[in-house]
Amino acid sequence: TEIDWKAYMEEVEGFANGTLDYIQLKGETGPLVYPAGFVYIFLGLYYATGRGTNIRLAQYLFATLYLFNLLLVFRIYWRTNKVPPYVFFFMCCASYRIHSIFVLRLFNDPVAMAILFLAINLFLEEHWSWGCLLFSLAVSVKMNILLFAPGLLFLLLQRFGLLGCIPKLCICALLQVVLGLPFLLVNPVGYLTRSFDLGRQFQFKWTVNWRFLPEEVFQNRAFHAMLLLTHLAGLGLFALHRWRRPKESILALLKDPARRKPASPHLTIIYILFSSNFLGVCCSRSLHYQFYVWYFHTLPYLLWCTPTTKLAHMPKVLLLGVIELCWNTYPSTVCSSLSLHICHGLILLQLWHGTAPTPVMHTPSSSRRPAAISKKTQ
Repeated sequence: TEIDWKAYMEEVEGFANGTLDYIQLKGETGPLVYPAGFVYIFLGLYYATGRGTNIRLAQYLFATLYLFNLLLVFRIYWRTNKVPPYVFFFMCCASYRIHSIFVLRLFNDPVAMAILFLAINLFLEEHWSWGCLLFSLAVSVKMNILLFAPGLLFLLLQRFGLLGCIPKLCICALLQVVLGLPFLLVNPVGYLTRSFDLGRQFQFKWTVNWRFLPEEVFQNRAFHAMLLLTHLAGLGLFALHRWRRPKESILALLKDPARRKPASPHLTIIYILFSSNFLGVCCSRSLHYQFYVWYFHTLPYLLWCTPTTKLAHMPKVLLLGVIELCWNTYPSTVCSSLSLHICHGLILLQLWHGTAPTPVMHTPSSSRRPAAISKKTQ
């Protein structure tokens, strides 16, 4: 359980010793392939745990992160008021794999996701600039957060229009430059190619989702291109038919929001972000075991966000159980990987054919709308 933690500590140790050339930062499992935010956060853990030797303390720190992450997720779900309370038991207690990813393996994926959920909470509070700052920070820990980026771009255009969203995008870009500046000044090409390598090959032996394919197909660039095109097509279809408001042109997003209908309710913010990420997960070139945390905490919402009858609850719980079983099958098999795709396909069908999410139930008071508040209190 220490392999990745040791590799992380070796990677940041080079930076602690003054190495600023990203090409030279390496660990037991290979070169450093994460952006600069990862280096700074795990450098703090490196010093806090006695140069990475006090693994028990690191596990306590990650256990605290796990609880903090749950609080952030629960706060999001409280705002949606869509998921039955008993489902939270499965989220907290029924996933061995998630507990392992957080507390036993000490991966960087949970760190990125916790920051992401904090950013989503800020979006729900209408703190879009701070939310974009934290979103960019999460990207700087691990690039999987970019799977939420298409949904966030749609929301920014919907909320601020084309001109209004440019400053928010600049916040995201500026933070990446600031964090990477020490490495960009020394070897900019090395930093960009290593930390933002979108063409990196994955090893077939670790794949969870494509085990049923022959290895030569799994490694084929044409297969990767097909997945990318499928992902882009899925995003386009959801943007046109599921994310935008009925009878509103997609080009209307570019207009000044003052000339359009009011912004979407908070529930739709979560729907767009979570479905954007889920589309990316479904079309990923490879899913490794630690990648489960990329979407585990969003699955209950994706299953219950559309209206359903009480009789339909049990199949959804069963679907969660099958997905958990697939992720706990090691090594993955033809059956487990096929089952995972079938479960993903069923969730996508529900998201596509289900009715649009209803407005949020729990809306905090806002000083921007005193008139609406006074009417509620009368």
